[in-house]
Amino acid sequence: MAGELSGFLFELGVLKRYPRSGWLVAGVADPESVADHSFRTAILASVLAVQEGADPERAALLGLFHDTQEARLTDLHHLAQRYATRAPNEQVTADQVRGLPEPVAKMISRVVGEYEGGESSEAVCARDADALECLIQAVEYREQGNRNMQPFIDTALPRLRTPSARRLAEEVLATGTVAWAERALD
Repeated sequence: MAGELSGFLFELGVLKRYPRSGWLVAGVADPESVADHSFRTAILASVLAVQEGADPERAALLGLFHDTQEARLTDLHHLAQRYATRAPNEQVTADQVRGLPEPVAKMISRVVGEYEGGESSEAVCARDADALECLIQAVEYREQGNRNMQPFIDTALPRLRTPSARRLAEEVLATGTVAWAERALD
């Protein structure tokens, strides 16, 4: 079908405009977008995977596609999820990729299915990356003066399954968010 692939790309483009709603509830005035979150999640997934002996490219791909369904569902924060009934991410993805070139549709569906299954080493790393990215973002917002961040940190920590993610979380919590810039100037 003409325009299906470009339409899919435009659809995913809305993720650059959708704010992460949990941050809005916590009082963050200008929160990151879903796409912002997915970008760092993909990078974190590759970093964790290489440390855990998993495929970093595959883990990054899982992290990149893990929230693409939010183009249709938006980002429902945990309180909203308590009341909203939503389709499984695999079903949303199946609807999103309907009409795309078959190899593209199959690849995206497999990636989302693997992430949602959470069993492969790469999926474990990508899921850890998702939680760790939230923790890092909460630390950044806390340092910017947002006081409602501790619940996000406390929720992320027990979700971490890999030793690499737990070590990195400890490092993040012990390091200031601009320490990297200070080190770069030395």
